[in-house]
Amino acid sequence: MVESSKLSVQNLQFFYKSQQVLKNIFLDVTEKKVTALMGPSGCGKTTLLRCVNLMHELIPEASAHGKILLQPQNVNLLSDDMDPLWVRQRVGMVFQKPNPFPKSLFENVAYGLRLRGLKNKSELSGRVEVALKQAGLWVEVSDRMTHSALSLSGGQQQRLCIARALAVEPEVLLLDEPTSALDPISTAHIEEQLSEIKKQVTVMMVTHNLHQAARCSDETVFMLAGEIIEKGKSQKLFTNPQDKRTESYITGRFG
Repeated sequence: MVESSKLSVQNLQFFYKSQQVLKNIFLDVTEKKVTALMGPSGCGKTTLLRCVNLMHELIPEASAHGKILLQPQNVNLLSDDMDPLWVRQRVGMVFQKPNPFPKSLFENVAYGLRLRGLKNKSELSGRVEVALKQAGLWVEVSDRMTHSALSLSGGQQQRLCIARALAVEPEVLLLDEPTSALDPISTAHIEEQLSEIKKQVTVMMVTHNLHQAARCSDETVFMLAGEIIEKGKSQKLFTNPQDKRTESYITGRFG
């Protein structure tokens, strides 16, 4: 089976004021796979993720150049006339710290659907349930959908945020260190769901946890000082890296 690319990053450059944060980034992200981005702090992992979601546009004095092509539409997300709302309907993002809205569990997950104009109660309920099941949270919360999302534990809140992102059926899901603030049990819940989530959505995940990248991802990208050093199938990259810098990082000699 031929694997197709969902995102094609071509010669991406990112500047903050006069500082170049990303340099000559070329990357193909395989459709319906989990691609992990790893590397030491400050290497550009999160910046790359935010460029895909156009969040760099919210930062004064920041600029991105190059192309990020979303397939199969072959649309450049960085084109000057691109509508950020159109992009964010297709590219969802979950952040390092859970950020549920101060609303009920149901309204958190339904939020994006309502923004899109969906009003049918039965359809809303169905979509919310599917998203919560995808995030592995439905069994735990199905009997308290009217409760405040702020009453959930941190791990449950993060899975709620994942469900909220999945409810609008994005084509790509960006996860920025989604488990770094969570306990091991909550982390395991989210890792287990990734194998189900990727059946529907292409996933890019930033992680500092090398074991997590090896466990959960199909492909891994190693970044250093704003550049991609190596990309490959995760199993091969972790057992037989082709670049000495990758080997040094995964064996703990630096980073």
